[in-house]
Amino acid sequence: MSERSAAPGGLEFVQSLVNTLDVESGADSLDTAEGRARFGVAEEDLPGARELRESLRVALLAHAGHPAHRVVAPLDDLLAAAPLLVRVDAGGSAVLGVADGAPLVSRVAAGIAQALVEGTWMRLKACEAVDCHWAYYDRSPAGRGRWCSMQVCGARAKMRRYRAK
Repeated sequence: MSERSAAPGGLEFVQSLVNTLDVESGADSLDTAEGRARFGVAEEDLPGARELRESLRVALLAHAGHPAHRVVAPLDDLLAAAPLLVRVDAGGSAVLGVADGAPLVSRVAAGIAQALVEGTWMRLKACEAVDCHWAYYDRSPAGRGRWCSMQVCGARAKMRRYRAK
């Protein structure tokens, strides 16, 4: 779990969704009514929400140059079901909004689309530690962050390498 600040814009929602599962402990906040309510997920929609979360995690692992942690549904297939609307206000400003239908998938798609426009999508990554995979926003100048927390996951990895020598 990261001490890093949250991702900007709509990516914060994506980051929060991915981080509903603590891989190390197995705790899943989507198991609670309060956790599901935060994302507008009904209990019957839970399998789809989990599938979306793990497909996002695979994409975030790829952003950091790591292989998939398991086989998942392709993210673009899941996002294809996302109804979005472009709203233009009286001043001519355009905003990508969520249409009725699939609010979770639409909010994720809108967040990703906004991040693509802003150039921030590739900086949302998943920690390389196999017992973590926590989503974090890489604010490093070179964009080469590897761990959600240098003090925890980074230190563990460096200690493992040191002991292996």
